[in-house]
Amino acid sequence: MDTSLEKQKRLAYVAQRYYLEDRKQSDIAQELGVSRPLISRMLSEARELGIVEITIHEPGARAARLLERLGQFSSIQGGVLVQDGRDNDATNRSLSQGAVELLEKLGARRLGVGWGYLIGQLVSWLEEHPRPDSAVTDICPLVGNASIPARNYQSNENVRLMAQQLGAAPHFLYLPALPESLEEKQVLCSTEVYRRIYQQWERLDTALVNIGDYPSSPDFASLVRYGGLLQQQRACGRMLIYYFNEAGTVIQSDQDFAIQIPIDALRRCPRIIGVCSANTSAKALGGALKSGFLTHLVARQELVRGLLDQ
Repeated sequence: MDTSLEKQKRLAYVAQRYYLEDRKQSDIAQELGVSRPLISRMLSEARELGIVEITIHEPGARAARLLERLGQFSSIQGGVLVQDGRDNDATNRSLSQGAVELLEKLGARRLGVGWGYLIGQLVSWLEEHPRPDSAVTDICPLVGNASIPARNYQSNENVRLMAQQLGAAPHFLYLPALPESLEEKQVLCSTEVYRRIYQQWERLDTALVNIGDYPSSPDFASLVRYGGLLQQQRACGRMLIYYFNEAGTVIQSDQDFAIQIPIDALRRCPRIIGVCSANTSAKALGGALKSGFLTHLVARQELVRGLLDQ
């Protein structure tokens, strides 16, 4: 078989016109002044010589391979990985849908929900695509309510709306996420309101927690809660309103006055789903995975691929 360089170049040119530029075989034949059957034979020869390689990606296969690779060095048992949308909003809608579908696949019944941008997006998606016959029977917040009006951080309201769309019973936490001081937290956590929500936390079979980046400029509350610990221990991300570093160590402070599910109670939850937004960094995801908390993941395929290729 004549496989001279000139012939290979000619085969490559025909293949490029056909496969990459979407030209018809008859058009290429007319351009080169040859017959259409000859173009067909040239395309076959290009495949035989390895000039053209055709790969077929079965839907979901790439995501499954990425999750399998993650499971080799982390506690991840499964999850949903989505492709990037045309913009961040489209990607976050896909992530929200993926999280809801994962809850259905896992048969979640007693669900705890964090807060943050993607949680708010998930609630909005559910309002457009209700699941009144879901397996979820009870939903409770994992974090107290924020003092800011942003819906993404109104834990009780998000729980109310999710319960409404999933046909579940809501349980509320009528306490602030960030009280004024450690002393105030101690008082609030001795109340019947806290005791009841703690009972809900102990019964969870699934927790949905946000994975986000550590802000470049820590807010005042974080500085008061941790002093210089976040900088000293090189925080790179947050889960709920806990911070962790690249080694996966959850940074703890004796002065932390945040009201959220205690770290030990969270560890006892059988399934913990980490949800990443379109903007979550590979550094934050890497630290979250090394923490050993997460059993399942909802994230962008490209984020996971980038992390694995580091």
